[in-house]
Amino acid sequence: MTTRDDFYAHLQAELAGIREAGLYKTERVITTPQGARVHTQDGRDVINLCANNYLGLSSHPAVIEAAHEALRTHGYGLSSVRFICGTQDLHKTLEQRLSKFLGTEDTILYAAAFDANGGLFEPLLGEQDAVISDELNHASIIDGIRLCKAKRYRYKHNDMADLERCLEEAKAAGARFTLVFTDGVFSMDGSIAQLDKMREITNRYGALLGIDECHASGFMGEKGRGTHEYRGVLGQIDIITGTLGKALGGASGGFTSGRKEVIELLRQRSRPYLFSNTVAPSIVGASIAVLDLLEASTALRDKLEANTLYFRSAIQSAGFDIKPGTHPIVPIMVYDAVKAQALSARLLELGVYAVGFFFPVVPKGQARIRVQVSAGHERAQLEQAVAAFTQAGRELGLIA
Repeated sequence: MTTRDDFYAHLQAELAGIREAGLYKTERVITTPQGARVHTQDGRDVINLCANNYLGLSSHPAVIEAAHEALRTHGYGLSSVRFICGTQDLHKTLEQRLSKFLGTEDTILYAAAFDANGGLFEPLLGEQDAVISDELNHASIIDGIRLCKAKRYRYKHNDMADLERCLEEAKAAGARFTLVFTDGVFSMDGSIAQLDKMREITNRYGALLGIDECHASGFMGEKGRGTHEYRGVLGQIDIITGTLGKALGGASGGFTSGRKEVIELLRQRSRPYLFSNTVAPSIVGASIAVLDLLEASTALRDKLEANTLYFRSAIQSAGFDIKPGTHPIVPIMVYDAVKAQALSARLLELGVYAVGFFFPVVPKGQARIRVQVSAGHERAQLEQAVAAFTQAGRELGLIA
């Protein structure tokens, strides 16, 4: 019979194995607000290329002031869930504003985007139904699907023929309702779902189509409304989940948006909504200010697009292998986990903060440095970053 000591010995062995494989993830501590440059705890002033701060709004003066104002007028927190005494006028205003921005009928807020996906599928789908998922969907989508009783199908990444195969199988199995769900933008590769083709295919099968917009809301599309605007299917997506914690301010909080019947049922049955505290008033107030900024001008989105085009071109010219695309997620492929960690460490010494990604975050043999470009970056900072990558890459034998 095993003991408590055996359990802790088992955990120690697991951790040792992670370290020996070069897969151990460390946390670097910064002592400044999020931004294009940050200070690390050991005193370094570095260019930050690894934040989801796509529009540079995490420390924008108007966003910070709106958070302060909400603290003054609505307090620090609600100490409750929404249906008891945890809903303020600010929450309803933000939900209405998000619906208008996204082109939907209604929106529900969650404490985190992980909760939005975790609480989506179980209330809406039963044993008679089917859910079809891209093989590279985010962990929160995978976990949310596991919580529901619908029959599950998975198609090859962005493969429309394989998606249709899954739809055929669900139809043959007699599924009552079928929901196809995908990341709008895939966080590790920066690839963009083919929503225009997916909508055409799902329409032929009478299936619903849902997207996670965490890496798209605020900057994808002509006015930054998301992947559905970028692909020309604005107003044609059944369910949209997303976050307030990336481009839309960078704090925390998530949402689900769609038809009013969907949102109303989620308010009645979605467990993360019913059993988690309300999003803090300061985050809600700041998020409203973010939408004000985005609806007033596309300047930040336009600068992000220009920065992304420059960095992608420059890093390729330096000799690095990157995943193709147009998104500000730029995966710089190293393939080996140990080499990715070595490159990340050397970049930090050269004044660039960029983190290595490796198994289990990405498949084995697909290790990379994931760069995330921001509207907060100036061209000189990106040029300095490319120079650091070039120097480190040559030193480590990654480029000629």
